[in-house]
Formats: sequence, structure tokens, C-alpha cells
Amino acid sequence: YYGTISIGTPPQDFTVVFDTGSPNLWVPSVFCAVKNHQLFNPSQSSTYKSTGQNLSIQYGTGAMEGIVGSDTVTVASLVDTNQLFGLSTTEPGQFFVHVKFDGILGLGYPNLAVGGIMPVFDNMVNESLLEENLFSVYLSRDMTGSVVIFGGIDESYFTGSINWISISYQGYWQISMDSIIVNSQEVACSGGWQAIVDTGTSLVAGPPSGISSIQRAVGARQDTYGEYNVNCSSISAMPDVIFVINGVQYPVSALAYTEQNDQGPCISSFQNTSGDLWILGDVFIRVYYSIFDRANNRVGLA
Repeated sequence: YYGTISIGTPPQDFTVVFDTGSPNLWVPSVFCAVKNHQLFNPSQSSTYKSTGQNLSIQYGTGAMEGIVGSDTVTVASLVDTNQLFGLSTTEPGQFFVHVKFDGILGLGYPNLAVGGIMPVFDNMVNESLLEENLFSVYLSRDMTGSVVIFGGIDESYFTGSINWISISYQGYWQISMDSIIVNSQEVACSGGWQAIVDTGTSLVAGPPSGISSIQRAVGARQDTYGEYNVNCSSISAMPDVIFVINGVQYPVSALAYTEQNDQGPCISSFQNTSGDLWILGDVFIRVYYSIFDRANNRVGLA
């Protein structure tokens, strides 16, 4: 999921992923030999300032290396002046070369920011641009209609009440998850685990032991490539996977946790991570309107 922001004077437009799993903003620059992407040209912006600082960021997939500059960043109608951001000069590992978006706008906590750079959201708060010190995310199942709302909550995107969960670690948007249930049986996360709500990850990911027991419980089978497949015709009969957080059950239906390939079988959207954290990515966030409340260090799900 990505949207358009602009940087500089006059504005240069970029598509960025709004990523709650990292705090830095960066875009490709004219110093980087990538094709098929918008490239920021500092010499064409009258408000650009160089810092002389270098930057190197590793992601779960991909990496960027570059320099740090300062300029005006415009997100919708919000004008964030003197924002520090990364200009990539190389993108090792090719991942970012082939994606549809140009860069990343991180919405994580500032203490994880590489180079000690103040994130865009914090800058907006400090410049009193927002009505409230929070942002919220609605992810649609379609190509259009997804939104990030800075400084507010739009109640037209959900029904019922908001359940609030305190942040357990201020770096990622990290919360405590009680358990994961399928067919009334606890299948993973027994005794409670840590999870992050991450708009920058497309699937739901977790430790291999937990993921394989979810796959077994929903009837997914591993193929020779290591992907977990399900029979497309049986999706309507497959069970919900229920995430229990703060005592509240959040069911995700099989329609939401499977995806149809252009050709071939349907795929289960659960994947292994190397660490101990569970990652509630877009598969989960598509089902629950998510509010990221910095004023009270809590996540709201509705």
C-alpha cells in the first residue's frame, strides 16, 4: 500500500509506503542508478539543505544507503518544513529496484530512527500541524480506497467500538498478544507473545513453530517451494484464525488470510519470521481499522 507525497520547492512527487514498522523517510535520488522510479534532484529544490551525514538502513527485505538532506515534505495538505530524510545513492540487494513504490515514509517511534533523525510524524506534531497526536489506517481489499489519516479517526470506516491496547515497547508499535485460536483450540502464542502492528508487512508472520501449527489447523499444505497452499474451493469452509489481544478476540476469516494466485493454487498468508516477534501485517489490518495513538502510547483496533 503506497501513496503520494512531495518533497522540495517546487514539489517533486514520490510514491511511498506508509510503514509503521520503521521510522525513517527516504526516497531514491539522482545519485542512484535506478530505473522506473522518481528520483529526487536536490539541485532543483530551492529549500533543500545538505547535512553531510550518511545513512544506511536495513529492512526485513532490501536495504538502502545514501545521504541525509533537509527539505519541505508535503503529505496531503500538511506541509512539514525542515524535514530530514534519506536520499538513496545505492539500494543493495535489488529489492527496492523492482517494487512499484519509490521510497518509504516510516511511522515508527523515533528511538528506532537510523541516524537519530526525527520522523515525519514527530515533526508534524512538533510543528502543531495535527489536531491530535495520532494517525489511523484503513486498508481496503481493492486497488483504491485505502487511507492514512494524520491527526484523526474517521468513524465511517468501522462499526462498533474501538478497543485500546497499550504499547509494550516504544520502538515498533509493539503490543502483547495473549494467544491464537483455531477451532476453539489454542494453536500458537501460548502464554502470551509480543506482536507488532506493521503496515509495511503484507502478511501475518511469526516464529516457525507457531506458524506451522496454524497452517496445520487451517489445513494448508506445504509445496516443494515451501509455500503453504490451500484448496481454493474449500476456502468458504475453512476456520477463522482468532488473535486474542488484551482479552479481546479478533477473528480473521479464511477469505482474508488466503490469496488467489493468477494461476495455480490459493496461498495461505502466514509466513515464518526469524525472530520472536509476531507481525500483524496488512492481512490483519485489512480486517481491523487501526489507530496509532502516540499521545497515549496505545493501538486502537475497530
